[in-house]
Amino acid sequence: MQKGQVLQGIKIVDLGWIFAGPLITKVLGGFGAEVIKIESPERPDNMRLWGPYAGGKPGINRSGAFTMCNSSKYSMALNLNNSDGIKILKRLLSWADILSENFTPGKMSKWGLDYEAVKKINPGIIMVSSSIQGQTGPYNKQPGYGTFFQAAAGLLQMHGRPNEMPVQPVVAYPDYISPAYALVAILAALDYRRRTGKGQYIDVPQIETCSQFMAPVILDYVANGRTQFGMSNRATYAAPHGVYRCKGDDRWCAIAVFTNEEWQALCSAIGNPMLAKDPRFATFEDRKRNEDELDELIEQWTVQRTPHEVMTLLQGVGVTAGVVQTGQDLSQDPNLRERGFFQTLNHPEMGKCTYVSSPFKLSAGACEMRPAPLLGEHTEYVCKKILGMSDEEFVKSLNAGVLA
Repeated sequence: MQKGQVLQGIKIVDLGWIFAGPLITKVLGGFGAEVIKIESPERPDNMRLWGPYAGGKPGINRSGAFTMCNSSKYSMALNLNNSDGIKILKRLLSWADILSENFTPGKMSKWGLDYEAVKKINPGIIMVSSSIQGQTGPYNKQPGYGTFFQAAAGLLQMHGRPNEMPVQPVVAYPDYISPAYALVAILAALDYRRRTGKGQYIDVPQIETCSQFMAPVILDYVANGRTQFGMSNRATYAAPHGVYRCKGDDRWCAIAVFTNEEWQALCSAIGNPMLAKDPRFATFEDRKRNEDELDELIEQWTVQRTPHEVMTLLQGVGVTAGVVQTGQDLSQDPNLRERGFFQTLNHPEMGKCTYVSSPFKLSAGACEMRPAPLLGEHTEYVCKKILGMSDEEFVKSLNAGVLA
C-alpha cells in the first residue's frame, strides 16, 4: 500500500467473481483499500479459466481477463463449503469495513452470511450485493450473466438494423455499468458511517443500473405509445450519422453531424462545398429523407483516406468524428499513454503485464496498482498477519482442506 492513498485504512473482504464484483474492489484497491479476495482451488473465480492467456499458454494464473479485474488485491484460498472455512471468514468480517459479493441471491443466506447475520458479527460493516435482478422481487433468485440480462434491461432492442433481429454486443455492458453505481453507493455508505457510526446494506441490481439508460425509450412508449427499435448506426437527431469505411484493411471512422453549420463545414472539408446547397441535402429533413444516398457520398470520400486522416481533418473544422479503434490502436493511443492509463506491472508468473488503471484521477491521491494475485498467494499472510493464527492452527487448517 502506498502512503497517503485516499482509501488507506479501508479493509475489504471480496467474494466477487467474474466481472461485476471484482471491478468494484479493483478500483477501491487501486486507491489504497486493503482488499482480500476469497476463492479456492475447488471454486476459483471463473475468469481464471478464460482467455486470452499470457503467451497463449492456459493456466489458473495466466488469464488476461482475471488479471485486468483483480489488480491490487490479496488472494486467500478458503473453502467456504467447509464449516471451518465459514468460521474463518467470519473472523475476517470482524476485521473488515466492507463485504462485497455478487452471488445469486440466497447463496449468502445458505452460508449464514446474509446481512442480518453479518451485522451481528460486525455492526459497522457495509455489505454490497451486486446481482442480476436485485435481492427482492419475483425474479430475484434467477441466476445469470450480464451477457444475457442486457436483453432484459432493454439494451438489445436498440442494437441492430431496422426490421432485423437484435444484435448481442460482445461486451456484457451490465458488468461494466453496475460497478460504477456500486462504487458511488459504497462511498456514500462510508460517509454515512463516518457521521453516524452505522453500517448498511447496498443492493445493486444490474437490470436497474442498465435500464435507467433506456429512460427516453420508456418515456416515448408511455407518452406516445411508440416502441423504438435499433437503427443501425443512424440517429433521429443527426445526419449524416454513421460509421464509414476508410482506407486500409477493415478500417472505419464514425462521423456525426448535428447542425446545418456542421453540415456546411463537412461539405467544405471534403472539397465539395456546393453539396451543402444540393436540394437533396440542404436541410436536416432533406438529409434524413435521402440518407442512403448521403451515406454513399460520404463513404466515397472517406474510403480514400485513413481513419485518422478523416478524424483529424473533420475535427479540425468542428465536425464530430472518431476512429473506430482496435485493441492495437488503444494500446498505442498517445493520449491514454500520456495520462498513465496503462501501467506495466511484474506478475509473479506471467512477468511484465499491462494493466488498465483507474478511469478517473484524484489530485490528492494517485491510483497505485499491484499485480493481480496468484490463487492463494496471500493465504498465509492473511491468516497469520491479519487473523493472528498460530503456526499450528494454520497447518491444521491446511491439512484439513479448509485453506490452500
